[in-house]
This record gives sequence, structure tokens and C-alpha cells, in this order.
Amino acid sequence: MKKQLLSGTWDLYGYDSKMTVSTPAELERCTIKINAAVPGNVELDLSASGYLPCDLYMGENIKKTEDYEGYGWWYVRSFKKPVDCRGRVFLNFEGVDCLAEYYLNGEKVFASENMFIPHEFEVTDKLCENNTIAVHIRSAMKDAYIKKYKAYSVANHRDNHTLESIYVRKAPHSYGWDIMPRAVSAGLFKDVWLVEKSDYEFNQLFCYVHRFDPEKSVLRVCAELDIPYGEKLELKVEGTCGDSCFSAAKMLEFKSAYMDIDVNSPKLWWPRGYGKANVYDCKAYILKDGNIVATHVFTTGIRKAELDMTEVTDGKNGRFRFIINDVPVMCMGSNWVPMDAFHSRDRERYAKALELCEDIGCNILRVWGGGVYEQEEFYDFCDRHGIMVWQDFMMACHTYPIDDEFCKVMYDEAEVVIRMLRNHPSIVLWAGDNECDAFLYGVNGLTECNRVTREAIPNAVMENDIHRPYIPSSPFITKNNAEIDVRPENHLWGLRDYYKSRFYAEARAHFVSETGYHGCPSRESVEKFITPEKIWPIYDNREWNLHSTDHRFGDSRVLLMENQIVQLFDFRPDNLDDFALASQFSQAEADKFFIERIRVDMPNKSGIIWWNLIDGWPQMSDAVVDYYYAKKKAYNYIKRSMQPFFIMADEIRDWGCPIVASNITLENVSGSFKISDIESGKVLFEGKFDVPSASNKNLCHVPVMYSDKGMFLIEWEVDGKKYINHYLHGYPAFDYESYKKWNEKLEKIYNDTLN
Repeated sequence: MKKQLLSGTWDLYGYDSKMTVSTPAELERCTIKINAAVPGNVELDLSASGYLPCDLYMGENIKKTEDYEGYGWWYVRSFKKPVDCRGRVFLNFEGVDCLAEYYLNGEKVFASENMFIPHEFEVTDKLCENNTIAVHIRSAMKDAYIKKYKAYSVANHRDNHTLESIYVRKAPHSYGWDIMPRAVSAGLFKDVWLVEKSDYEFNQLFCYVHRFDPEKSVLRVCAELDIPYGEKLELKVEGTCGDSCFSAAKMLEFKSAYMDIDVNSPKLWWPRGYGKANVYDCKAYILKDGNIVATHVFTTGIRKAELDMTEVTDGKNGRFRFIINDVPVMCMGSNWVPMDAFHSRDRERYAKALELCEDIGCNILRVWGGGVYEQEEFYDFCDRHGIMVWQDFMMACHTYPIDDEFCKVMYDEAEVVIRMLRNHPSIVLWAGDNECDAFLYGVNGLTECNRVTREAIPNAVMENDIHRPYIPSSPFITKNNAEIDVRPENHLWGLRDYYKSRFYAEARAHFVSETGYHGCPSRESVEKFITPEKIWPIYDNREWNLHSTDHRFGDSRVLLMENQIVQLFDFRPDNLDDFALASQFSQAEADKFFIERIRVDMPNKSGIIWWNLIDGWPQMSDAVVDYYYAKKKAYNYIKRSMQPFFIMADEIRDWGCPIVASNITLENVSGSFKISDIESGKVLFEGKFDVPSASNKNLCHVPVMYSDKGMFLIEWEVDGKKYINHYLHGYPAFDYESYKKWNEKLEKIYNDTLN
């Protein structure tokens, strides 16, 4: 297979909603003609050409993109036929947003209606010496107006999750979300290729652990080949991971075949905290007369992944836990949202964001269903760094159609996505959607009639991926667990009042797959997206409301952040610096509490995926790293709370605080610890510990009263290395100035442990 990149600079033509430009011959009628970047989004090109503001994320500028929602667009470029081209030739578009028709040399050759999957079509007989490709992208909004909407869907959509998105296979957040702006974009947002294929190609190759045994596992490699009929060919597969290797070969009797390969003493793939994330680099070959005629490169991991769950729980008699290699795993990580509102910029933001995932200690990421399926670099990083992936299919917070046509659309999409991603050992779960069960339950408890997630997608999983678990929705709701406090896996949002309220502190869920708390970015970041005249005050402030995020300019999140400050510190800041800092303290303590409430109840509780690591545009949000990669106070609090071995304080009871060690590693951990008052330095308790693998252990009970307001400093040492944590004890309100001093001491002590 040979590939020629066709990305770069294209011509972009645009026409407004009152016009129709239906063929390349009519391009001169377009009112816009500019250069476009591929990969790219039309709004970024309009910005670069002066049609839109230079910085679309400053102030209210993003609202100006709505003027172009009804536009149609044409991408055009010329290319030469490859020299010595003898095979079949295809055009491959990795990502097109969204409703497109493709013309080669003036002839329509293909059409697509899905931004989530690549599109490839043969053009062998249509190529000339010099060629012109033109891609017509229709308005997603105009297409939405043509559709017919059922009461089933209309009855339960919410204002901030717009109905026009349900038929169009486009990132749901594009229409406006509580974490993203409204930006109903269009574009060729991934690379474009001219692909020459030979007579010998791999249509698909799937590798999975057929029999798991730490001493001798069996890999099953399934292949479907595109090969000539009747030829004698051989399939060969080999893989290496350090000094471990395997290989096997067989003569082909048909175009499809499988091989079982014994791997002695395999190097197992483990999540972070449990062992090394061993990945086998593999190659598959098609051989003719002993000569290689085709090669396919892939990776795999030898591991066993199970989901052990019950339908209901009373908080004790229930389960929702991942078991990797027969070991129950404590999952701690973040929901992963798109890197940018304009997806052509996602890839350039991966490196820094993924480094943060590893640094903060994630062993799981949930790819949220309101975004996009991520690109190969994302999953490869997770494979090699021991980060499990919970993969949603891209539906969120809607009652989507359940007719035959939409079921087929989702089956086809799921099949493509599964085939692209199934060889990644990091993926441990497919989930049908995000919160659609919760929305459906609002329509007379109709969750189980959702044919998309109960029939279409699970059929695609069953037929294309044999060994991974699947759940229809997150949270998964049935008639038996309709009440929120009986679901083993749940999203904990509630009123977002005091973070230790009964809603959070007494939640029965064994696995929390969404929860979070607001935190305002620092002044340095806020000044990058709020205009100087709107920096302060926050009241009746359209820019703050828009960046909070509400494209209808509601102020609920801004005022909620303020109320959370008042809840913890009993004062209303009168300047941005105090507002941002106090808000970040509030967020940091909340996120720390959410994580530690899960850890302290291990193994009864088995995971938390908090919301969220990093913003996809500049905003006031639950993210602990803002769009500009600036870390909020919560970042280090979370980083400490997610250490594989960790000492924390449980909540006050019986005249004091239990001090608990949590060891998620597969090794015993021994050392010494000390509990002191951070303000006075008075030592309250010190001792030694020896904590068995994969367990919690109570270390001591520190006397303290509810009426006391202070901060414990928790220090421990293992093998000569020092670690710290803290615990804010007592009831609000806390003195803001005192808390600032405690935090300054905490940061200094923490930095000393790192040096």
C-alpha cells in the first residue's frame, strides 16, 4: 500500500443559506473564496481571512460563528496522478464534518454523512493525469430542519442540549453544551490521502487473548484479507515485547483465517499502579512463494479485562468493578472531553494533555459520549502508560431516534469504530452512550425500549469484538434501579452544594463515573478570554456567562461558583484574584473529598472518574487544568489523592478522625508516618505501618471535635522517599486568610518532597 498526503492548502468556497451551489461548475456563484488549511475547520479559515475575529475565544467572538451555520462549503484542490500507478487507487478522508458529497473531475463519486468515521472510496478508473477533487459540505443546521421529529425525542430534550443534533452524526457538544460553546462547524478536520492498493491487502486484523494464563496465554489472531482467488498464500504473525516474543504461520485456504498462538511466560499488560503496561509490537505478513507481498503493523497487550456488576445495590450488597488479570482494580481517573471546540486542533493538544494525565496519576480515562472518538495517538499513549479507557459511543443527553434507519446508522458507525480500536489493550469497556438512559427515564421510564443501545450497538460489539464488556448507558438505568441511590454506577452531580453534603457523603454507588466541582481559572488565564472592561464584576456579565458555558448567557454557573465560596468561607469576593483563588480552594477540597471517600471505602467502592482534567475552550468550569494548560489548585490535591499508596483521614466520628492507609499496589508497603497540626506544627500522632497489597488499613484515631477548624498535615516515608497529604477538619465556614496560609505551607512542604 502506498499513500500520498493531500492535506495542506485547499481553496474554500462558501455560500449563504439563501443560495444553492450544487455542483463544482457553479463555484463562481459563491460569495466567499479563501484559502483553507486541511486539516482544518471553516471558522478558523474565516478567522484567518478576516471574516471572523482573529481570536474566536475572546469575549463574545464565538457567537459570530453562528452567522455561518446555514452556509454551504466547497473544498477544492488539484493533484497529479501518481507516477507508475498500477494498483487500485482510493481517496481516503480521515475526518469530514459532516454532510458531504465528493466530486472528482466534476463527477460525483461518493457521499458521506458522519464526522466520526473515515470515508474511503475507489477512484481508479476516474483518474486523469491532472485531477481536481471537490468536497461539498452542506449545512448541518439546514439538514436538521428537513428531518421529522417524534414526540419521543421532543418531550425530553433540555435547553442546553439542542434537539437539532439528534439525527446528524456530528459531535453533540457542537450545538452548545455546559462545557463547550456553540460552534456548529464544518471542515476537513483530519488528513486526506490518495491510497494505492495492491492485489494483496489486509481488510481487517483482530488480535485478542483467547485463553488467559499468566504462565502460558493463547492469542487468537483473526484476519480477513483482500487477495486474488485461488492463489497459494501464507499468513504469518510475529510480535515482541522486550525479550518476550511469539510467531506463527499458516497456509491460507480462504481469504479469512485465524491462528492460535501460544505465548509462554507472557509479559502482561497492567493498569498503572498494578504493574507494567507491557505492549507487544506486532507485524502480520501475507507471503507468496516465501516473499512478503503485504505487511500490517499493529500492537496488542496480553491481559484479561472483566466488568463485575450488579443491577442494584444498597450500598454494600452490590458491585461495579473492573477486574484485570483476575485482580480487582481501584479505578481513579478523569473524564476525557475533546481537546478543542474545533477538532482540527485536537491532535496538536494531545501531548501536553496526556502528559498531565500521567503526571496526575490517572489509571483510567472515560472518553465522554458528547465529543468524538479520539485519534490513534491517544489510545497508543494509554496502551503504553497503563491508562485504562472507558469508551463511550458518541451519543449524549438526548432521546435519540430508535427507528430502523437510525439503528442501522449507529450499527455501521459502531462497527467501524470497534474495528479501528479493538486491538488496544487499554480499552476495557464499551458504553452505549452518556446519560441517555437518564433522559429516557424521564419519558415514562422508557430506557429499555432504546433499540440503539439495547440491540444495534451491542450487536456490533458482539460481532466485531469478542472479549470486551459492554453497558448500554452511563449510568445504566433499568426499571429495577430507577431510583438514583440504588445504582451501582452513577454520576453524582446533585445540587452541587456543600461537597460533604449527604448527597455526596452518603452516596451508595460503588463506582462514580462523573462528579466534579467548579473552579475559576487564575487572573492570568481569565485575561486571555475576557475583555478588559468585563473582567469584573461578575454580575450581569455576558462574557462571564458565555464562558461558564452558556451560549444563551445564563448566569447559573457563575453564581453557583460564588455560592460555593460563600459556603466554604462565608464571604463574597470583591475582586477577581480572591474570587479565583477562593473558588479554586473550594474545588480542590471538593475533588479531594470525592476521591478519598471512594478510596477509604475500598474494596466496597471500586472507582471514581472525576470531571474533568482539561478544558476544550477557555471557561469557568470543573476542569482542574484550564484551556491554556494552567493548573488550578485542585491539580496537586488530586495528584496526591491518587497515589498508588496513600494515607488519608476518614470523616470525624467517635471524637476523632480515623487515619487510613490505602494500598492499591500488588506489593506490601511498609514505612513510618506522622500526623500534625499544620498551623502550630504540634505532632498529634506518629508511628509505623505495614499495609498488605490491594487493601486498606486503619493506622490510628486522632482526637478532634466537629467544632475545631484546622488542617492536619499527614506525612509518611517509604524507602527513604517522603509523601504528604492533608485533611481540612471541622464544619464551614473556614477563615479564608487562615486557609491561604495553610495552603502556602502545604505547597512548600509538598515541593520539598519533590526535590
